Amino acid sequence: MSTKNFVSIYAAILTILLISPIVISDDATPIPVDAAQLSGWFTANVKPLADRKATLDPALDAAEAGSKVIKVGTGGEFKTITEAINSIPAGNTKRVIISLGPGEYQEKIKIERTKPFVTLYGAPSDMPTIAFGGTAAEYGTVDSATLIVESDYFVAANIIVKNSAPRPDGKRKGAQAVAARISGDKSAMYNCKLIGFQDTLCDDKGLHLFKDCFITGTVDFIFGNAKSLYLNTEINVIPEEGFTVITAHARQGEEYSQLLIERKPGPSK
Repeated sequence: MSTKNFVSIYAAILTILLISPIVISDDATPIPVDAAQLSGWFTANVKPLADRKATLDPALDAAEAGSKVIKVGTGGEFKTITEAINSIPAGNTKRVIISLGPGEYQEKIKIERTKPFVTLYGAPSDMPTIAFGGTAAEYGTVDSATLIVESDYFVAANIIVKNSAPRPDGKRKGAQAVAARISGDKSAMYNCKLIGFQDTLCDDKGLHLFKDCFITGTVDFIFGNAKSLYLNTEINVIPEEGFTVITAHARQGEEYSQLLIERKPGPSK
């Protein structure tokens, strides 16, 4: 795929991913309770990027105007995701799209707070996997994540993020193993799979959108204090022997909330 075509396709996805976190905070356009009305609401409120510039943060508007693509994998500029992220300067002000080739990347990724406007993008027909086996015993719970994002305006599309540590058996201490921790503001994940057992997703803080995603685990596998929208996203409790549970978020106040709309049913993936 040429860089020109890639950027055109990405721009269409960007319209959904980056505008939506702004839309959900608009009290003038409440999200409908009826899931059947959700698609119409989404179409009416998520306008093309060019039509919404007046509502964007000036920094975001400027960042999207000068985006660049970095390719990782066979034939790319870098062999690893870590190398690509390290090439982004601190204080980055432009959108950097890291295009991942197919296959599995055995890496523990961290995007520092000083590197906003980073996108991880995979082909929807051959989604790349980022896998690592970090556990709480070695790193602490929230830092055991395979993917840690501390920067604002992060986007992931068509990516599988997996913590490959073994399932906790109730005997091993520190067996919690996070797949992703999202701590930056105004971030989004589209058509991504987050795979783990206990503590799969640390939806830490900020405004987040998860659209068309699949999140699986066993115990407390979505946790954190972010204000997030899970749109058409499947929450899957692994149907195996042993203890499994999913519970409501224990909010500390009205500023902390997570909302799931239109769960997409289906078999375990």
